[in-house]
Amino acid sequence: MEYKVTLSTEEIVRGLKHYRRIAKQDVLRAPETPNPEVFRLHAEARREVYAKLAEVAENEGPDAVVSRALEMYQQLPFVTGTAEDAHPVIKGQENALENFFLMIGLDPKIRREARKARKPIE
Repeated sequence: MEYKVTLSTEEIVRGLKHYRRIAKQDVLRAPETPNPEVFRLHAEARREVYAKLAEVAENEGPDAVVSRALEMYQQLPFVTGTAEDAHPVIKGQENALENFFLMIGLDPKIRREARKARKPIE
């Protein structure tokens, strides 16, 4: 898949830190939600993805982090259409990666191609 990254490493890391703070706030407010455990797992999964992507960006640069994010996305099982409270970790990871793709302005066509490569959950 071919893509063009227009953000610098610093901009990507700054954006990921912002997303991480939001996920942290969600972890803290999980007890106030109707399903605290699912909400917490979803938020923690997002935080982990943002941290991993920030580390790749800092160590390897913008192209490498986009490549890694696309790999991670393709490796996720496809869980869309499952019960709302099912698979919170996978859904959190998926949400984090999709947020990242939006942040960097990744062409939706590339994201769709990566999504098609995903296998349904077993």
